[in-house]
Amino acid sequence: MNDIRRTILWVIFGFSMVLLWDQWQVHNGKKATFFPSQSQAVVQVTPPVAVSSVPTAITTTGAVPGNAITTNNSGSPARSHDRLVVTSDVLKLTFDTEGGSLVQTEFVKHVDMADKSKQFILLDDSKDRIYLAQSGLISGASAVAFPTHKTVMTALPGQRTLAEGENELVLQFESPVLGGVKLVKTFTLTRGAYALAVKHEVVNVGAVAVSPQLYLQLVRDGNKPPGESSFYSTFTGPAIFTEAKKYQKVDFKDIENNKVDIEKTADNGYIAMVQHYFASAWLLGDGIKRDIFMRKVDTNLYAVGMITSLDNIAPGTSRTVDAKFFAGPQEEKVLAALSPGLDLVKDYGWLTILAKPLYWLLDKIHSFIGNWGWSIMALVLLLKAAFYWLNAKAYSSMAKMKAVNPKITEMRERLKDSPQQMQQEMMRIYREEKVNPMGGCFPIMIQIPVFIALYWVLLSSVEMRNTPWILWIHDLSSPDPFYILPLVMTLTTVLQTALNPAPPDPLQAKMMWFMPLAFSIMFFFFPAGLVLYWITNNILSIAQQWVINTRMGVPPQFNLPKFK
Repeated sequence: MNDIRRTILWVIFGFSMVLLWDQWQVHNGKKATFFPSQSQAVVQVTPPVAVSSVPTAITTTGAVPGNAITTNNSGSPARSHDRLVVTSDVLKLTFDTEGGSLVQTEFVKHVDMADKSKQFILLDDSKDRIYLAQSGLISGASAVAFPTHKTVMTALPGQRTLAEGENELVLQFESPVLGGVKLVKTFTLTRGAYALAVKHEVVNVGAVAVSPQLYLQLVRDGNKPPGESSFYSTFTGPAIFTEAKKYQKVDFKDIENNKVDIEKTADNGYIAMVQHYFASAWLLGDGIKRDIFMRKVDTNLYAVGMITSLDNIAPGTSRTVDAKFFAGPQEEKVLAALSPGLDLVKDYGWLTILAKPLYWLLDKIHSFIGNWGWSIMALVLLLKAAFYWLNAKAYSSMAKMKAVNPKITEMRERLKDSPQQMQQEMMRIYREEKVNPMGGCFPIMIQIPVFIALYWVLLSSVEMRNTPWILWIHDLSSPDPFYILPLVMTLTTVLQTALNPAPPDPLQAKMMWFMPLAFSIMFFFFPAGLVLYWITNNILSIAQQWVINTRMGVPPQFNLPKFK
């Protein structure tokens, strides 16, 4: 029966790893390897009629209205339009007068992890990256040309830096008249905020009524963020949220292959581009009907956006659409306050229902302690206290198993040629000693989802990024530079494994050591915060198991491996 128990435990452990890997694939926007769900079925997306009218993101030669692209002496295109920079206390934004588009967002309070002398850039338009926020007008069914994100606009005079004592900074772009329409874009930056208020005012200066459509889109290349680890790869790509289908994320490859199933019409929600720790999103108010689209616009270039129709605008009148644009870190409380469901861009995957309360508790602990490293350790301590009686039951069962192991070993050797009699004798020993072979399994299995959820909390929380703990740990989101924490993690794993009763079967004994050690090797590449959490859990488990064994009269003994 001891063999059976061990076999079942390893089967459960292996199956749990399969499930975790499968859901990890889904979390990263990939197809499930083992258990594809109905929601992942391939569905051809037929974009709204108006989507085909949205201009592509890359300007080709001669495509800018009224201006041809020439080449300067350096060989790069000479722009017929300008770029201007505006700065708040948290953002440094670069706008292009071509369309009044946002082409670069630099975060004043977040450094680039690859080069900490520089500030982190999310949106960008450089030789290595393309990630833009664009908006404009299209004509829908008619052939009238309205101002788009390719239309060269005029930046109206105004301040470019948020002054001390001021709370807002306003930047305006005005288009030339096209199709009898003038488009005025107004961006309002607010102190301390990563969200911009964006007002699109459509003025009909012509002689006939017009019915344009406003589009808002994010355009990005399909590359992973620089420095992304292959050991804990997170999702990068477009996402949408609607009340009907909630949060939906889509892999770039599915867009390229036209294999996307998303909500295509709504009167609520948002569209976003998501990557590890950061996101951007266009937000329209509830009640405004919009068509949602995703499409490939060029080689390795993808767009997600929404289109809203404007009713007939009579000559001499105007229509205004208010929106918000967010580009910043995935701070849950900030995101939730901006729009319903926006906090879901911080994606915990299939254990969100557990992860969100854990993050809330971690945040509360941090508000008292003030250090994220110590807060992680305190949270694990609280979880171990909450599961104390479950763990006590498991370790008590293990202690009993350890106490009867000598009898089982002797009996196995004596009856090794009579398997049926061996099983009967084993059941008799368990019955007489009141030992439940499965007693140590289920209490531990119940806790596994909680600790996996905590894993995703620590992996996804931007608060860990570039945050120090103590001494040599200057960044909880990066691996330990001296590998001290992973070595301690491996040591605690060895000690915890050695405290467990050794299986009589030699093959099972080898497996009992091989799996934890292989698991420990992965932690050499994991963020320090994750390793710290696991070390704390291991140490508390060892301490509890030691105390319970001592109380039960089973002296703690380290069963070291014997690989012969």
